[in-house]
Parts: sequence; C-alpha cells; structure tokens
Amino acid sequence: MPALLDLQLAHLVLAVHLGVIVFNVAGLIVVPLGAWRRWRWVRGCVWRAAHLLSMAVVAAQAALGRACFLTLWQSALMQDAGQRGYTAGLIQTWIDHLIFWNVPLAVFTVIYLAVGAYTLALWWWVPPRCRRVRAQPSSKASAASSTSGQSP
Repeated sequence: MPALLDLQLAHLVLAVHLGVIVFNVAGLIVVPLGAWRRWRWVRGCVWRAAHLLSMAVVAAQAALGRACFLTLWQSALMQDAGQRGYTAGLIQTWIDHLIFWNVPLAVFTVIYLAVGAYTLALWWWVPPRCRRVRAQPSSKASAASSTSGQSP
C-alpha cells in the first residue's frame, strides 16, 4: 500500500479507537449518574450489552498482557507509512506524553481490570431493562381459541 494510504488508515483507526474510548468512559459515568437522575435510557439493553462487551475486551487484553488490537493495528500502519509507531498502549502513550514519566504496564493492567469489574458491577447496581419477546400465538392457534366454546 502507498505510504499516504497507510497513514490515512492509521488516522481512521485512531478515530475509531478514540470513539471506543469515549464510549467506554462515558458509559462508566452516565450509567450511575443516569440511575441517580432516573434517566430511563441508561438502562437500555443493547447499548449496555455493547458497553459491557467492549469493557470486557479491554479487561481481557489487559489480563493477557496485550496491548489493544486497535493500537497494534494503528502502530503497524504508521510504521508501514514510514512513521514511528507506538511502543506501548495508546492510553499509556498519551499519559506518558501528558505527565512525562513512565508507568509500568502492570499499573494499567490493574486499572483496566478494576474498571472492567466496575462495569460488570454496574450491570447489577443499575440493571438494564431487556425486553423479553413473548411468543406470539400462531394464527391457527388463535383462531381455534377464539372459536372454542362456541357452537357451530
């Protein structure tokens, strides 16, 4: 692939990664806040399940001692484009740049696992409302039940 395309794809992966980070962090904040403020939408089943799954992926990668697959993908694309890729996880790299000191990966692993446990706990503290689909009676069964007890 041409270097410019690799760099543009790396930026696209970064944008997706930032969206995932915002989604994950926002979910950690708005669920308890929404429960306190009685916002019904914070109990939405689909987005809560997506949030739980996303946080589970983050925690699992941390538990396995691996960097986020989006970080690895972006780094590989940047290197293919002739740029310097990340040598650590995306969030760890940002924090290193913000505060100018290195934090061991184990610290981030503990944080990610704690946040994953918190997300799982939110599932019980603020349970989502998942609609259960009731089986609709078939047209033959409903026709039979509507005529039962009547004489022909």
